[in-house]
Amino acid sequence: MKTVSDLFGSRVFDDRTMKAMLPAKTYRSLRETIDEGKPLDSSVANAVAAAMKDWAVAQGATHFTHWFQPLTGITAEKHDSFISPAPDGGVIMEFSGKELIKGEPDASSFPSGGLRATFEARGYTAWDPTSYAFIKGKTLCIPTAFCAYGGQALDKKTPLLRSMEALNKQALRILRLFGNTSCKRVVTSVGPEQEYFLITQEMYDRRPDLRFTGRTLFGAPPPKGQEMDDHYFGVIKPKVAEFMEDLNEELWKLGILAKTEHNEVAPAQHELAPIYTTTNIATDHNQLTMEIMQKVAARHGLVCLLHEKPFDGVNGSGKHNNWSMATDAGVNLLSPGDTPYENAQFLLFLCAVIKAVDDYQDLLRIAVATAGNDHRLGANEAPPAVVSMFLGDELNAVLEAIESDTPYQGAEKMQLKLGVDVLPRFNRDTTDRNRTSPFAFTGNKFEFRMLGSANSIACTNIMLNTAVAESLKIYADRLEGAADFETALHEMIQKTIRDHRRIIFNGNGYDDAWIAEAEKRGLSNLRTTPDAIPHLLDEKNRSMLTAHGVFTEAELHSRYEITLENYNKTVLIEANTMVSMAKTEIAPAVAAYTAQLAQAIGKKRAAAAELACGYETKTLCRLSALLDQIDEAAAALEAEIGVVRAVEAVEPQGYAIRDGLLPAMDTLRAAVDEAETLTAKDAWPYPTYGELLFGVR
Repeated sequence: MKTVSDLFGSRVFDDRTMKAMLPAKTYRSLRETIDEGKPLDSSVANAVAAAMKDWAVAQGATHFTHWFQPLTGITAEKHDSFISPAPDGGVIMEFSGKELIKGEPDASSFPSGGLRATFEARGYTAWDPTSYAFIKGKTLCIPTAFCAYGGQALDKKTPLLRSMEALNKQALRILRLFGNTSCKRVVTSVGPEQEYFLITQEMYDRRPDLRFTGRTLFGAPPPKGQEMDDHYFGVIKPKVAEFMEDLNEELWKLGILAKTEHNEVAPAQHELAPIYTTTNIATDHNQLTMEIMQKVAARHGLVCLLHEKPFDGVNGSGKHNNWSMATDAGVNLLSPGDTPYENAQFLLFLCAVIKAVDDYQDLLRIAVATAGNDHRLGANEAPPAVVSMFLGDELNAVLEAIESDTPYQGAEKMQLKLGVDVLPRFNRDTTDRNRTSPFAFTGNKFEFRMLGSANSIACTNIMLNTAVAESLKIYADRLEGAADFETALHEMIQKTIRDHRRIIFNGNGYDDAWIAEAEKRGLSNLRTTPDAIPHLLDEKNRSMLTAHGVFTEAELHSRYEITLENYNKTVLIEANTMVSMAKTEIAPAVAAYTAQLAQAIGKKRAAAAELACGYETKTLCRLSALLDQIDEAAAALEAEIGVVRAVEAVEPQGYAIRDGLLPAMDTLRAAVDEAETLTAKDAWPYPTYGELLFGVR
């Protein structure tokens, strides 16, 4: 039986494999590209390709693919076999450096937001040597960037790599000012916690809304939901445990650092958390994790739901983005140490994040804006749509002391006493945790909690990296020309605290009073995707993102178009699905059941006129009224769909969906959900919430 150590990375062309299979000179050159960002030596590519092919074929691979992340939000791949014809009529297995470095998928069939016309089909994939190749099934997958014929980024990886380079450039300037001349690279690291639901395949197949949209569009609350908090961290059910065991093995083979697994708050909800790693690799790994989750679930007769809000009335699923910065020597730049008040370098990097989050709070909201996440944000289970930061008592006290130029009274280490002698005693942290904050400091990293469970983490980290790079650039520009570095440093930290204190909030982010307070502070509250996305093109955002070379003007416009178009398409699909379900299954089922009730009333009265028919009559009357409401609401929703489709431009179409289509969907759902509570179980056409949420054993 293989151990975890044997399994881990066994399907990855990682550093261990490269070191063993590549000539020493080739290996060193490739490591310089990976570690220091040096240009790739073309002569290295052929040697790497040959070793990669030999390794993959030895593991049973027959094909290779350039694995990339187009603007669909999922991954893409086109498989080519290693075979080439041999003179004797057979085949040989070949893979060249040219094939490794460059691929050519059809760029016209992926979203481009106007960057490419339909007839302009040429696009390129380019090998990303900083993310290891891996094997899925019998295919060698090579992580790549994806661009148009003119070089425009058509993917999420390219801007992410650009943002990492922008932050590296500015962070190195700051480190040099503090006398660090040995650091060659600063990287951002991420650990994305992934929440998800598991339901049975049989029930999933009977719900058109789940199959077409990933969430339930109808569903009355079950008698029991999450009120008892008994699912959270509860004993993992055998079938779920089997799924998790299988999932871990598959992820470990691919070098994914799956660490923590547990039941989440809602029934049927669970979470997987990895150890954090370099942002680019973490992004690739999270895309793989979502894909493997769904494949493994199918093996166990389950379906893994990644939608942010698959069930109304219980918690939705997020993806917490644990983000930090570190040097190539492994020094965490967001680690305060034992005396944060005396750690000027830490305080400056902390202030850079505070300034970035305040200045570009709209970009962070934009980065998580989707139709699914709109249902989750602010629903007393996730952060509100208002971006704020939690620093905790100790750091808050440090900043207050600096701001007021008063001595800081260090936080006393308090021993936690549990009142039982046999239990160990330990020092508690100087700061509690705040699970309601969108952007919380958690010791040596920040946890951004607004991401939806189905989101790629690339978008958030692009915006976060670049915004912090902008803060660091402003600091470096000022400090490099300062006559007195220490005085200028103190003044800059102090100014940041004074200018950006409004973004810091250590209270309950779920409290309605906070939303009112945030408005007084001037913080933005972009409640929906149509509210948020247009701000991507605000001058301050365009100038910052283009100045750091993360996006071109054209690439920004393309993201604006694509994100709004995806939102509009998603909600229209949901609306069409609701109409179809209501007209073809729900209304006929209710009509059939009311006919049964009417027949029962008729039989009773025929037998004896004096027999009471109170229950049947009352239920029949209410269901008949609801049936009319369902019919009228479905017709009204169809009319709203027509109104939305008549609007051509994506932005006004989004507003039409927000203001007209979504309310019409809510009206139809309210009537259907009430009808479900009055209809006999065997007459209702779909599995109920109770069956869906408690069906896995």
